[in-house]
Amino acid sequence: MSRVLVIGCGGVASVAIQKCCQADEVFTELCIASRTKEKCDALARKLEGKTKTVVTTAKVDADDVNQLIQLINSYKPDLVMNIALPYQDLTIMDACLACGVNYMDTANYEPEDTDDPEWRAIYEKRCKEAGFSAYFDYSWQWAYRKKFEEAGLTALLGCGFDPGVTQAYCAYALKHEFDQIDTIDILDCNGGDHGYAFATNFNPEINLREVSAPGSYWENGHWVEIPPMAIKREYDFDQVGDKDMYLLHHEEIESLVQTIPGVKRIRFFMTFGQSYLDHMRCLEDVGMLSTTPINYNGQEIVPIQFLKALLPDPASLGPRTKGKTNIGCIFTGVKDGQEKTYYIYNICDHQECYKEVGSQAISYTTGVPAMCGALMMLTGKWIRPGVYTVEEFDPDPFLEALDKYGLPRSENHNPELVD
Repeated sequence: MSRVLVIGCGGVASVAIQKCCQADEVFTELCIASRTKEKCDALARKLEGKTKTVVTTAKVDADDVNQLIQLINSYKPDLVMNIALPYQDLTIMDACLACGVNYMDTANYEPEDTDDPEWRAIYEKRCKEAGFSAYFDYSWQWAYRKKFEEAGLTALLGCGFDPGVTQAYCAYALKHEFDQIDTIDILDCNGGDHGYAFATNFNPEINLREVSAPGSYWENGHWVEIPPMAIKREYDFDQVGDKDMYLLHHEEIESLVQTIPGVKRIRFFMTFGQSYLDHMRCLEDVGMLSTTPINYNGQEIVPIQFLKALLPDPASLGPRTKGKTNIGCIFTGVKDGQEKTYYIYNICDHQECYKEVGSQAISYTTGVPAMCGALMMLTGKWIRPGVYTVEEFDPDPFLEALDKYGLPRSENHNPELVD
């Protein structure tokens, strides 16, 4: 029996909550909390009569540590699942420490205001020392390690698909397929079509920041940074077909270089259509991706937040989106003295996701791993004082849970490699 507090009620959170309620023997009580309580109430009504999980709702501003502490102390959960925005990771971690509760999230911290002088000074120092300039990185949350260790609490970071499942794939490959992993290519393909000229499949602020930033990869002990979209490859994805993909910076690389011994190169690629790229470049050129507030008719607005209000809500894309996603990792390395290759991946159908939980596959492939990570923590399989990323725990029970709850793995022992 367990009691879980979920903070957030967007597309990903909705999937995670519905999947938690499918495992009602573990998730016996669940509270959904967000700024917009009406969304939480609507989801709770949708779940009525479909689960034994006792579902309640609450209103909370996740930017306000005191509000979070009050809610956590009132509900007394065994685990807080942070499925809000990455901007709020630190406030929720602070609240969990104050209340003595385990924590997990799906994406690492980044600031909402990238012009904040205090954050900017630390960021620029990190850029010089580490060698990459992405706004998101693990350093802010890794700084909590000692606090969580001393409190006897576990914080699980980035338990979505990528980051998350991709790291579990790496741990699985190291445990079962290789004695030494030399290279890792993480490939994220969305072959879905939602019919809009331009829309993002998850939070537009986070998505557009990530895609428009310089790319970077790890090679021979250091970061190599490149201009945005400067490296393009084509790949023939199983059940999706040939797609253009571009090298991006992605957070799991930062942890994998520390946890996969002797790895020589790690890259991350994501597929994009030409229409998406054309729209994004145009919006960037006219300043719409800026996080710097401007004054418009006497009112201060943030351009990228205004753009977010204009774009389709990712949670609304489910009924429109057709096609499949294919996300996984290709490895090269050595086993028993012989060179080998290995590819482990998942294929997810947008329409099947919509039939089951009313979402498109992008939300599904993040929400299901969040639920499975919570399951690992609540059943004691992934509990250890400190702050950890997914690959630092045993991948086997996690991948078995993914197989069971909707994201089964596929394997290829002779994959096409990315040049």
